[in-house]
Amino acid sequence: MSTQRLLRHRDFVLLWGGQSASDIGTAISVVVIPLIAVVYLHATPIEVGALSAVEWLPWLLIGLPAGVWVDRSRRRRLMLGADVIRAVLLVSVPVAAALDALHIAQLYAVAFGTGLATVVFQVAYQAFPPVIVATEDLPEANAKLLGSQSVAQFVGPGVGGLLVQAVRAPYALVADAASYVLSAVALLLIRTREPQPAAAEHERLRTSIAEGARFVRRDPLLRVMTIAPAVSNLFFGGFEAIAVLFLVRSAHLAPSSVGLLIGLVSLGSVVGALIARPVSRRIGTARAMWLSSALTAPLGLLIPLTDRGAALAFFVVGNVALFVGILIYNVTITAFRQAYCPPAMLGRVVASMRFVLFGTIPLGAFGAGLLAEAIGIREAVLVLLAGNILSSVLLFASPLRTMRDLPVGPATAGREHADAGR
Repeated sequence: MSTQRLLRHRDFVLLWGGQSASDIGTAISVVVIPLIAVVYLHATPIEVGALSAVEWLPWLLIGLPAGVWVDRSRRRRLMLGADVIRAVLLVSVPVAAALDALHIAQLYAVAFGTGLATVVFQVAYQAFPPVIVATEDLPEANAKLLGSQSVAQFVGPGVGGLLVQAVRAPYALVADAASYVLSAVALLLIRTREPQPAAAEHERLRTSIAEGARFVRRDPLLRVMTIAPAVSNLFFGGFEAIAVLFLVRSAHLAPSSVGLLIGLVSLGSVVGALIARPVSRRIGTARAMWLSSALTAPLGLLIPLTDRGAALAFFVVGNVALFVGILIYNVTITAFRQAYCPPAMLGRVVASMRFVLFGTIPLGAFGAGLLAEAIGIREAVLVLLAGNILSSVLLFASPLRTMRDLPVGPATAGREHADAGR
């Protein structure tokens, strides 16, 4: 059985364990960095939105060339370098705080630098499991990796909120820096010898980037799987950029309560990761992608009703529903893409899709800050979560609606899929 093979697979267990530690640290920072800005540095809504924007901006700047670098390099080496860079940058924040020299500008610099390293890491990481895991085990491997990420998103924010309550906010980032060190150690211990990338050193960078983008653009499935979640990221990413601001200044919660609440809603990710494969087997992988979004996105409109006391349930229910839909979608698309795309093209395909997917997040984040400043924080949250429903409409109107299951064989860009899986 796939699960038993993976649990006996030393290198996969190392990757899984190291990344799980890193995910917990990252989830801590998701709460801690905005809290440093809102509570410790008294940032305005525009400054809070800009902080999230600069963290995601690297996807627009190096998202596409990162795919070429990954396809031309050994992926583990790139991941190791990214982990070390992120650890060093994060440690600089508590050091500056100890010297009473921390400024919002340093938070921007750290967010941007860790964002650059994360782009390289994530593109390499998405293309790395096929190096150590058999193709038939990829769906289960991705479910485990995303499942542990979901658990981290549940545990990490609560730990982050408690750390901020226990110590001055900047010092809580030490936990995230340590998690990247653990991830790097786990990668060093992996024994599988990564094959030398195919010789493409003399191909122009622009040509290689264009090849990956063209592959995505010409394939009707990859195309809609890029556009629809990019729209979601524009709006939902904007909401996430001001979520801590919303809870602190509109719902009037303490930092520890903010962390615990954000951790609680991440249960949706845990549930989504657990049910993704059973749901896909039951109703089909294509149906799981669009139907999960259609059923959960409208429930996000409960979130703007959040307030202290019993009304906190609106935040929990709305977010849990959204995260369930997102995780079902993510587990399904990750396994599909790894099996569907030619290995030599996978890094560029991931980078091309994520360039668009994550490239809308800084636009949404900065726009959310401007919107909150102009019309109010609660009103901005309502607008953003209403806009998020548009992604479900795009998926419903796509070829996915006419299919039961996604293709399982290698792709040929431009092939027609409308009748596949009926």
